[in-house]
Amino acid sequence: MCVYKQMFEVYKSFVKVYKRMNEIILTMDDYEAMLKKAQEELPEITHGESRFTIDNVKGHLEGNKTVIINIKQIAKSLDRDPEHLLKYLLRELAAPGRFVRDRVIFGTKVSAKKINKKIAKYASEFVFCSECSKPETKIEEGKAGVMYLKCQACGVKKPVKTVR
Repeated sequence: MCVYKQMFEVYKSFVKVYKRMNEIILTMDDYEAMLKKAQEELPEITHGESRFTIDNVKGHLEGNKTVIINIKQIAKSLDRDPEHLLKYLLRELAAPGRFVRDRVIFGTKVSAKKINKKIAKYASEFVFCSECSKPETKIEEGKAGVMYLKCQACGVKKPVKTVR
């Protein structure tokens, strides 16, 4: 009689396990159905332009001088100080220049294409994170006057050269 009781207990345990397995299987079916529905409702992935674009410079020539009228808007879109951007451009273009109201006047003729290339180079050095390539960065001054580019997205902090 004892053996029958033990067999009956094993059978009851087996039934409990079997029911629980059926519940788990049903739960997995529900999960897969919900996952499929969620994937169908997701917007279509588009591969196109980045959400961050740098405007091209707008300006004109006045004799031997180049006048750029939208440098402050470009600096604002890069979230950088216009003076910092101008110092970089003057050094890279090896040209004299200064701010006059909202404009920049370069002392020599400089093509817009060349200025746009230098602004793109500025963005790669002083705006985009070297780790995650996102533009959410800030320039911070550290100890002993060392400048750092700190990414707000991934937290990386890397030294950048000082523009004088």
